[in-house]
Amino acid sequence: MSNGQFSPLIEAMLKPEFYPHPVTSPVQLIQTHVSYVFLTGDYAYKVKKPVNFGFLDYSTVEKRQHFCQEELRMNRRSAPELYLEVLPISQEGSEYQLGQNGEIVEYVLKMRAFNQDDLWSARFANGLIGEKDMEDLGKVVADFHAQTITNDYIAQFGEIPKVRESVDDNYAQTQKYIGGPQTQQQFEETKAYTDGVFASEQELFARRISLKKIRECHGDLHLRNIAQWGDKILLFDCIEFNEPFRLVDVIYDVAFAVMDVEARGRKDLANAFLNAYLEQTGDWEGVPLLSFYCSRQAYVRGKVTSFLLDDPGVSAEEKQQAHETAAAYYQLAWSYTQRSEGKLFLMSGLSGSGKSTVGKLLARRLGAIHIRSDAVRKHLGGVALDQRGGDDLYTPEMTQRTYGRVLELGLMLAELGWPVILDAKYDREQLRGEAIAAAKAAGLPLQIVNCTAPEAVLRDRLRQRTGDIADATADLLAAQIAGWEPFTPEETPLVLTIETTTPIEPQLAAVTTSSH
Repeated sequence: MSNGQFSPLIEAMLKPEFYPHPVTSPVQLIQTHVSYVFLTGDYAYKVKKPVNFGFLDYSTVEKRQHFCQEELRMNRRSAPELYLEVLPISQEGSEYQLGQNGEIVEYVLKMRAFNQDDLWSARFANGLIGEKDMEDLGKVVADFHAQTITNDYIAQFGEIPKVRESVDDNYAQTQKYIGGPQTQQQFEETKAYTDGVFASEQELFARRISLKKIRECHGDLHLRNIAQWGDKILLFDCIEFNEPFRLVDVIYDVAFAVMDVEARGRKDLANAFLNAYLEQTGDWEGVPLLSFYCSRQAYVRGKVTSFLLDDPGVSAEEKQQAHETAAAYYQLAWSYTQRSEGKLFLMSGLSGSGKSTVGKLLARRLGAIHIRSDAVRKHLGGVALDQRGGDDLYTPEMTQRTYGRVLELGLMLAELGWPVILDAKYDREQLRGEAIAAAKAAGLPLQIVNCTAPEAVLRDRLRQRTGDIADATADLLAAQIAGWEPFTPEETPLVLTIETTTPIEPQLAAVTTSSH
């Protein structure tokens, strides 16, 4: 690296003696368009570049200090292990040093360094991320959102004019790529879809505000901003520099992760993350905005990748790659705007019959929303999912409320084109009848998936069950069997029976629906 390529400060920070601790030499420098990151071994130091892009303004030392502090504050919420402190850099004569030993000329964010192989993007590429990991991520993001702040100032960012600004900017900034990576038809249809959402869903946006779902979120939640730290999952590098990008609906964050995983070709893993998040939070009412935000996030990736086509410093080969990547993102953004036909699946069976296992397999296969009555019941009763419910959670009135809510959510989402799995016992003719009648009235197809296993197996499974949100125990089985109401002749044509002591996948071949 020749002198003169960098400022004297950056040159100084590339020297091991700049740091007051042992350094792995040579110091490695990673540059983005907005920052320099120095890797020194155990620690990484991040300096913001003195740039102003409009949506991001680091043009003065005071602003860079402010945004270093903001970055520290925000990322400490989800990755306190990585974000350590903000330090001044001072200058005496031509010498620079960490700390307040002269005139302060810059601020630096000190972080703990981690192995790049521990990024979830790298782990994903290496085949190290599975369904359980994605479910764990869903719970981590749910916990993160539960501790994020909201207030009247933040809530106003959920109003349609605010949400609309960045969406319309994306279209304005990508018109010149029509005929390149973007097509005229995709552009027009994607824009017509988002215009339609803003026109027809005013009530939904208002409801998200009243439910306090507009929060100080992450804003850039994709796999490159998630790291494995021992047995912990850390969300890092959230957006500190632009309020409209982070003061958003929690579903905006969820959509970023869903889109990123789907863009990498694993819809099943995206589904595992989504359903774990929804079950943990009970925020199934956010799903009607999921396709809207997934489309937006994919479009942003298409836009940002397209910008490389205008960069004189990018080679022809890299431009060809950027063209293909951008085209794939624009196509993905468009695909989220296409409606499918919804369908309801009623899971049915005694406790321990494998309903939730089969429901989960079905959800992965169909891209379905999986709603478990155990979770809905606990959300309604104000009981944490990992706590046992008291007797008041299992009264006939509470059971009626639970099934009513499960059906209400299922109808709402199926009418929007989602396959929805209503995962409950559905052991009573009345409960099944209510669902069948409601589906019929809404013009929605419905299938009953009845899970069975020998009684001894059910008993055994219930005795061994641990770490699940369901509270049913083996001593309830006799009463369940006695209370079971068999399928009526009208119901029988709708029933697919799955014997869960034999391989399940081949038995699910009879289940079909257009995937969302």
